[in-house]
Amino acid sequence: MPVKRLLAPGLAALALFAVLIGLGCWQLQRLKWKEGIIAELRAAQNAPPVPLPATPSPYQKVQVTGVWLPGKAALYGDEIHDTPTGPIPGGELIMALQRPSGEVVLVDLGWVPQQTPVALTNLPPNPVGYIHAPLHAGWFSGQDDPAHGLYYTLDPAKIGAGMGLGNVVPYMLIAMGQLPPPGSALPQPAQDLPTPPNNHYQYALTWFGLAAVLVFEFIFFARKRLQ
Repeated sequence: MPVKRLLAPGLAALALFAVLIGLGCWQLQRLKWKEGIIAELRAAQNAPPVPLPATPSPYQKVQVTGVWLPGKAALYGDEIHDTPTGPIPGGELIMALQRPSGEVVLVDLGWVPQQTPVALTNLPPNPVGYIHAPLHAGWFSGQDDPAHGLYYTLDPAKIGAGMGLGNVVPYMLIAMGQLPPPGSALPQPAQDLPTPPNNHYQYALTWFGLAAVLVFEFIFFARKRLQ
């Protein structure tokens, strides 16, 4: 019978249809999960900072009390900023803050127009920022140069060791604050907590759309096969 000729391709199409629908539903679940994360970040953005707890959570907004260690500085990354006078190379300036407990917190003060790290003085006490979990070198990471204080991976243990420091906490503090005047050599701290991209709705529509196309394609195929 002609209908039997559709059995194998029909089962294959049904299996593929189920996979596509499953992927679409999974993206909707991811959408809900991501929206929850973004809501938490927005709440943390608007909330006042809290004193640094013993075990802070990633992206928690905190205030750290301590003393800046003089002469300890490193640069993270190499980013060129456009200015009215032309592009200027620089990186994220990292300095060390020692807490009363003796622990050392590495603080990313923001972008500075430096190519070699130069420690700043008269830094504000009790910096405010958010917690950033350590990152580790990947396949495409730049080559760190501890001898010159240049790093391309935000790894507090490695950066702290390059500074000759011990008892470094296993996270970074990304400083937040007001931007300095244009053309200033002062660090440009973060203005907001990072917000992850949320494209899961588009991804879900893509999978559901492919499922719909599969249905129409199979109907067209079946009609042609049965003729």
